Amino acid sequence: MSSSQRLLGFLLVILLAALVLRLAFRRLPLPYPVLLALAGVGLGFLPFLPKQTIGADLILLVFVPGLVFEAALGLDLGQLRRALVPVSLLATAGVVLTVALIGVATHYGLGLNWPSAFLLGAILAATDPIAVVTFLRQLRAPGRLVAIMDGESLFNDGTGVAVFSAVLASIVAGTTGVGDFLLRLALITLGGALAGLLVGLVGVAVVRIFNEASFEIMATLAIAYGSYLVADVLHVSGVVAVVSAGLVVARFARLKGTQLLGFWGILAFLLNAVLFVMVGAALPTVDVLASLGLVLLAYLVMFASRAVPVYGLLAVADPRALAIPWRWRHLVFWGGIRGALAIALALSAASVAAVDPRVPTLAYGAVVLSLFVQGGLIEIVAGRLRIGQGAQAAEP
Repeated sequence: MSSSQRLLGFLLVILLAALVLRLAFRRLPLPYPVLLALAGVGLGFLPFLPKQTIGADLILLVFVPGLVFEAALGLDLGQLRRALVPVSLLATAGVVLTVALIGVATHYGLGLNWPSAFLLGAILAATDPIAVVTFLRQLRAPGRLVAIMDGESLFNDGTGVAVFSAVLASIVAGTTGVGDFLLRLALITLGGALAGLLVGLVGVAVVRIFNEASFEIMATLAIAYGSYLVADVLHVSGVVAVVSAGLVVARFARLKGTQLLGFWGILAFLLNAVLFVMVGAALPTVDVLASLGLVLLAYLVMFASRAVPVYGLLAVADPRALAIPWRWRHLVFWGGIRGALAIALALSAASVAAVDPRVPTLAYGAVVLSLFVQGGLIEIVAGRLRIGQGAQAAEP
């Protein structure tokens, strides 16, 4: 069997697994992405399936633009404006705090050198909209809570990737100064936002000229992947560019609605299903198991480090807990799930000789534990916190 036939067979197995799990999902108390990742890990043990079927470029170029754009397109902009202060704090200062906390803890606790420790922090700092958005839709949580978690997960992915790119560029260049790092971060972030803004505005102008539902689908596809490609060519943040372009389209394009959103919903489901199974199958399970003690410590550090930005920054945004009740804050803390984007960043770091070789393994293991522990229990936690169906009536 040729390599192309093996790859096609692998993709067919993934699609079949996703379909079977979709049917079983209604009877199992686990979120769908968790089931997909678990199935992927199981597929990874099958000897007749190819192991090296996924790389950072595949995730970042094929999957992430579509998924991030769909998340941006589906944002409730009215609710987002109401939650702008907490979202902004969590997606900026929250990411920086998390990177710093994970970096310091893994340097002193796990013995990583400073650059590698902060790189691991950048990999694990951002929550993943690919995972979080799915959970929120299942929970039918209150609109403002959805806006906080959805907006944070979307924007802090852009911030997290920008921090990762700046740290990695500093490691490769051999410069570790704070000033150099901040300059790289500003250029990567602002450049990505500007690239996405320009592509989004051009796309909106074209969409308004033709004003046809079928054309909107093709145009938004071009905007989603074009904004990422333009940013990538310019060596700025592609994720920030896609977020920026998606928000411009959602705000100004005057889209037809049903047909377009239906297309993006189906595309996001397919990308989500294939991606989570592929990521699970591609994980170096043997390496993770061999370093299980360190992986558990890395996960605990990642989990605990989220408490500081969530409870600290939300206290700044709402000191009296009127607009953001404590039970909401607990769910925001628990819902800081990491996903496929962290895997892509870990794969990118694995190819750099100057990075501690333990960093990718620790990141893989922490992501898996995040999906299985936090993802597997999020519905139970939400139920204990009385968040779910009918909770909209109790929204502050």
